Amino acid sequence: MSAAVEVNQVSITFNMSKERVTHLKEFFINLAKRQLLYEEFIALKDVSFTIEQGDVFGIVGLNGSGKSTLLKVISGILKPAAGSVNTYGTISPLIELGAGFDMELTARENIFLNGSILGYTKKQLKENFDSIVDFAEMWEFIDTPMKNYSSGMVARVAFAIATIVKPDILIVDEILAVGDFQFQQKCEQRISQLMAGGTTVIIVSHSIEQIERLCKNCMWLKRGQIEMIGPMQAVCDAYKRS
Repeated sequence: MSAAVEVNQVSITFNMSKERVTHLKEFFINLAKRQLLYEEFIALKDVSFTIEQGDVFGIVGLNGSGKSTLLKVISGILKPAAGSVNTYGTISPLIELGAGFDMELTARENIFLNGSILGYTKKQLKENFDSIVDFAEMWEFIDTPMKNYSSGMVARVAFAIATIVKPDILIVDEILAVGDFQFQQKCEQRISQLMAGGTTVIIVSHSIEQIERLCKNCMWLKRGQIEMIGPMQAVCDAYKRS
């Protein structure tokens, strides 16, 4: 089977401020005087793995273990300091809630804005508009500015747009956690349909139960490094025992 994602010795480091600066003016004064102190935070260190086409791949780990950073590197949002990532096919990333939306615009307008960012044509979005709104169950609020939406409502619209046209790779980072239980079930059913159609799915979730329901294989990240990778149940069992 062919690879959908290849991650090769990826490392990424962030400079974290060691001091608390309460005012913008203070920040620029310290910057000019070169008095800002930083320490390096290693988010990912020498991470390598391959995800096969059609796999449903879960990533587990504590907060700060590098899960979201890794998804951003795979999506092309962040560039690694070392190593490389190869992806094969179209990617629909659901990483940060509200990313790709203008919250001053209505949901109707944002469907076309966000859809274009994901690479859909205007024709595709027009043809699938009703299906997107039906799935999100947002007809009542379709002409309401999204700044008035709850996080769950934003998640509904984002998920509906990202999955209405089958992507080759779907990346989901905790976005299902903000929806109600019924909508989470609906999203999981859509993910299952995509899986059946050959879409590769990468899921980060704090819900081990969700990972166990959906995933075939899994990776456990710990302090930016791979602690364990392999069949879902073996990794999840080890993670739960830790």
